[in-house]
Amino acid sequence: MTEYSYGVVSPDILKTHDGLGFLKGIIAGTLPQPPICEVMGFHLIDAGQGRAVFEGLPDLQHYNPIGSVHGGFAATLLDSALGCAIFSTLHKGDAWTTLELKLNYVRGMTADTGPVRAEGRVIHRGRTVATSEGDLKDAAGKLYAHATTTCMIFPAKG
Repeated sequence: MTEYSYGVVSPDILKTHDGLGFLKGIIAGTLPQPPICEVMGFHLIDAGQGRAVFEGLPDLQHYNPIGSVHGGFAATLLDSALGCAIFSTLHKGDAWTTLELKLNYVRGMTADTGPVRAEGRVIHRGRTVATSEGDLKDAAGKLYAHATTTCMIFPAKG
């Protein structure tokens, strides 16, 4: 089992990395996984230019009142993967935030689903707006949800 550290870096440290370098630091363990990863039970496991992958394990702690994994688990995994795919394209000092997330659920998850992976891929990267798409699949490649996002990019000042 992989041992992770969790936390938030200071803005000064964040500004010393481009987006992909920052994500690679998280994967390598030289930078902490975000606290949301510990709370939700998922982790950033891979990133490349315009691409990010998170893996999580749906479990009983994610259940809703009707006896299945809450849709927010899939939404959070996909929001993270799609946003970080865009983050991977940012230069040092750039910032970003999600403007919109559109999600389609295909099938429900349970504690028996096993590990799932959310992969995000950039569709378009403009100067101040970017879009990405992604999917959430189990180890056998079965689709559970897919999504698109639009993010606002704030180019570095200076």
